[in-house]
Amino acid sequence: MPKPRRTALWLTVAALATTMLPSAAASTGATAAETKPVLFVGNNWEGTADVVAPTADLTKIGRINLIPDKDQRLAEIYADPIRLGYFLGIRATVGEGHDQYVDDLYTTPDGNWVVVSRPSFADVVSVSLSTGQVGWRFPVSGYRADHMAVSPDGERVAVSASTSNTVHVLDIRTGQQLGSYQTGDKPHENTFTNGGRYLWTSAIGEVNTALDEPWLDWTKGDRKITVVDTTTFQKVKEIDMRPRLDAAGRKDLSDSVRPVAFTPDESKLYFQVSFFNGLLEYDVATDKITRIKTLPKNPATTEDRTKWVNDSRHHGLSMSPDGQKLCVAGTMDDYATVVDRATLQEGPLVTVSKPYWATVTGDGTACVVSESGSDRVTSISFATGQKIASIVVGDHPQRVRIGKVPTAWTGPTG
Repeated sequence: MPKPRRTALWLTVAALATTMLPSAAASTGATAAETKPVLFVGNNWEGTADVVAPTADLTKIGRINLIPDKDQRLAEIYADPIRLGYFLGIRATVGEGHDQYVDDLYTTPDGNWVVVSRPSFADVVSVSLSTGQVGWRFPVSGYRADHMAVSPDGERVAVSASTSNTVHVLDIRTGQQLGSYQTGDKPHENTFTNGGRYLWTSAIGEVNTALDEPWLDWTKGDRKITVVDTTTFQKVKEIDMRPRLDAAGRKDLSDSVRPVAFTPDESKLYFQVSFFNGLLEYDVATDKITRIKTLPKNPATTEDRTKWVNDSRHHGLSMSPDGQKLCVAGTMDDYATVVDRATLQEGPLVTVSKPYWATVTGDGTACVVSESGSDRVTSISFATGQKIASIVVGDHPQRVRIGKVPTAWTGPTG
């Protein structure tokens, strides 16, 4: 098993500024017809992204540096004692001794820029795929940027500012803020629904403390799903999974919602929670948890909950485009598996090293998991549940997202 992460308590401080270089607003380049789909693999500790084919063979295409402004950012941080404290705290705790440079990433609709959230730098930036230089930069409120989501039309990107309990929604082309809203403690996963009309944000609470025994669950903060209207950024619904878990007979489970996956018709939400080796099914119309699936434990996994990654036992969930299969990353149990959605029966347990995320190939035939423990990404067939391919990538891959690049792109030339 990987070395456990240490723990600490994040404080909440709010500050907001936006900067944009003229080159971003005036950018021109490849049209939609001149682009091709790819998978971007964000290498968190290295500050790079490997770009690979969006098919199960995972053929490598190129690589891009996502921290070209590293020296400038570090100079700013070291000149500010408070920012430096948070920067070093991220390194010592969730970074396991490493700085966190790449959390989440998406490309612009024209395929000319990749937009990335950078936890240690507490910002979101666009990086040119042609030159490798920063176009625009948006410093998030507080001191850490986390998960993002892109709207169905590709024009807006939402980012969680985890230490200020805020989600910022930005114009993906310019980096200008379109709106923001408050959430529960430590916003994490973001998901657009209803064609982009609504945005769901899960607050995971204090996952960096050592108070992990079930009876101390109350210390983890205000954890809920906040649903907002993206035209007004006003809250339309708030979902606290605690009473719903209790009603389902699972008072033992945490209500900290982690990665999620909606069915194609958005009638059901599947999600993972802290400390649980399994997944849950939530019916949106009836507002009830309808099924709970416990997945196998790895006998080699310690039962000391303080040694699990940020309170998660399993972290990573995706669904096949037809809605029939789920792909689950069993993070602390060192496996990934495909689960039949009708029966919730798992398939073969594919051995992988600390899988941190699960996504879907461009053709929808396989899922791809990031092996953060071995610096690889691995594809698994939705049809058979068997491993198809595995390739080496950069240091500590986490998020894997579908994007696009110019057709002839093999890396920045600037």
